[in-house]
Amino acid sequence: MDLKIAGRVAIITGASDGMGWATAKLLAEEGVRLVLADIKTEELEREARALGAQAIAVKADMTRQAEVDALVATAVERFGTVDIVVHTAGITGAKGDPLEMTDEDYEDAYRTDFLSAVRIARAAVPVMKRNGWGRFVCVTSENAVQPYWEEATYNTAKAALAAFMKGLSYKAATDGVLVNTVAPAFIATPMTDEMMKKRAEEKGVSFEEAIENFLEEERPGIVQKRRGKAEEVAAVIALLVSERASFVNGANLRVDGGSVQAVQN
Repeated sequence: MDLKIAGRVAIITGASDGMGWATAKLLAEEGVRLVLADIKTEELEREARALGAQAIAVKADMTRQAEVDALVATAVERFGTVDIVVHTAGITGAKGDPLEMTDEDYEDAYRTDFLSAVRIARAAVPVMKRNGWGRFVCVTSENAVQPYWEEATYNTAKAALAAFMKGLSYKAATDGVLVNTVAPAFIATPMTDEMMKKRAEEKGVSFEEAIENFLEEERPGIVQKRRGKAEEVAAVIALLVSERASFVNGANLRVDGGSVQAVQN
């Protein structure tokens, strides 16, 4: 399917690995010009070179508005505009008893998992509005609607992000900018690799066994009994940022294998 976005310019945050990198590769195949952003630079620069002349790497700390502004300015300087933003950057945050988490624990997750999206929206959405066309997609999580007890810092930050994006979608579409979220669950990424390594150590089992018993005990809704693939999330993101999704706005698309056991998003 031709997504009709060849020549568009996309900023992808958290682009060095996982869902960000998978999305970058897929959009490159569609002829999209890419600005790949991450706090990691050496690996990102190699990856950008692998995608050819139509991709550049930019170091950006998404917790700093000045660096986010500079990221958007670099995209405009290099390619003339910004049409698409895919915001995947995030952290898992501190875990444990919600009442034992400190203010700093909550604020750390909030700064990265929520406010970073606000910052990139401030910088990029006005550019899209002036063009009369844009796509802004953020990666939330199943945790935004199905919170887990020991992940309170992450739950609350992702729930805030989902609410922000829904609110932004109401008016942005009047200027041609469509705003949506994608909510993955238990995707094979460096983030869940670390979770499973820690679980394996705690339980004295192999990495594969840790995944197996996590699915059985913690994610019974994923009846396929496997982690999702970053490429499976990227495919949904690619659709949302395309011309094909021209009447999808304010939506939250789950890519969770059925992990969220509810009808409503």
